[in-house]
Amino acid sequence: MDPAFAATARELWEDFGLHVLEGDFTDPATLEGSVARPNLILTNPPYVRHHHISSEQKTRLQARLVRELGVQASGLAGLYVYFLLLATAWMSDDGLAIWLIPSEFMDVNYGEVLRRFLAERVSLVRIHRFDPNEVQFDDALVSSAIVVFRKKPPAPGTSAQFTFGGSLAKPHLEEEIQLRRLADEGKWTRFPRSGGDRAELSASGLLLGDLFKIQRGLATGANRVFILSREEAVRHGLPERFLRPILPSPRHLSGTVVEAEEDGYPKLDRQFCLIDCDLPELQVREKYPLLWSYLQDAEKQGARDRYLSQKRSPWYRQERRAPAPFLCTYMGRGAEDARPFRFIWNCSDATATNLYLLLYPVGHLAGALERDPQLLAKLFEMLCRITGQNLRQAGRVYGGGLHKIEPRELAQVAVGSLLRDLGLEEQVTAPTLFGQAATS
Repeated sequence: MDPAFAATARELWEDFGLHVLEGDFTDPATLEGSVARPNLILTNPPYVRHHHISSEQKTRLQARLVRELGVQASGLAGLYVYFLLLATAWMSDDGLAIWLIPSEFMDVNYGEVLRRFLAERVSLVRIHRFDPNEVQFDDALVSSAIVVFRKKPPAPGTSAQFTFGGSLAKPHLEEEIQLRRLADEGKWTRFPRSGGDRAELSASGLLLGDLFKIQRGLATGANRVFILSREEAVRHGLPERFLRPILPSPRHLSGTVVEAEEDGYPKLDRQFCLIDCDLPELQVREKYPLLWSYLQDAEKQGARDRYLSQKRSPWYRQERRAPAPFLCTYMGRGAEDARPFRFIWNCSDATATNLYLLLYPVGHLAGALERDPQLLAKLFEMLCRITGQNLRQAGRVYGGGLHKIEPRELAQVAVGSLLRDLGLEEQVTAPTLFGQAATS
């Protein structure tokens, strides 16, 4: 759609037979009657996030996908999703398509329409995912993938090749995955797996989600208001009954084991507390004037108008998150053997914010811990033995090597062989527990 680019392309290549069309590819009028249907598409489409696509454009593009392909795209889809789907509708049958696109579609919810399309509607040949620590474009912090497929329905039993790292010709990892498995797989970046990871999965179907209920930590909506040091709480005269111990952010927590003081607060150089009160405003004003004064100041700073505060009654009440014996950091960096996420053994009564994932023992494991609290040490050893590669494959990654992991993703990490190596399998599992992942 840039006249200067179109003019330069004509000047350079028109004598060699290049036909340049200046216009909006997503507008059918641009292509109708202009060119024959291609049998090869080789392209790196524009990377435009959904925030920069107007509501009118999204409505038009979504309607066109429904009309031409019978698929519905999410409003969160980037422009490249529309490009790939519309270009496939435009190309000739049995044509070959090779796309260089962001690899995020392999994980995120809005990528489901593209994943299902590739698994069920065309013959997927290969997906090569570049190492996210090796950003392919200097001006875009986005991890990239090359997607190759033919425009024809997949034959029964068809497999696709998944490769990772290195170059397209010499990848570091590769694995063949059957398309029927991909259709129901919500996370494609777990492929290809290393030999060790494949052995772990085949050794036992036991997952972290079979042992723990995994939740994000609490979100206050205004940490600067509701989370403060104990010294600050004393200075403001806040009642102890409305203060709960809470862990600092991961960057201020250097160790992996949090010991407890006699009063349940973490044994740290600087302790923090969470203001959590569910009394109506009238009672707070009458019975706890210092807390009321603090909340009035917070209200003047706009805390009451925050998104989460508006949805709570009273607006200063916090989410319920009991102290968890184990936590996992929500984001981090790490390549090869390095672990992008850190597990923490919490011996205190402190809760945690949504910068952490909280792991609560469930089922037979919870009962075993009541009978033998010494199992906590071995469970923590098990968590610390989970490989960096396994954690990276469970989570998602962004350009520059930033990794994130959600509760449902952490719940899918296989731990059967680790439990067996530590002699814990019979102690912490029961036959009815397998396959019952508990996450939220």
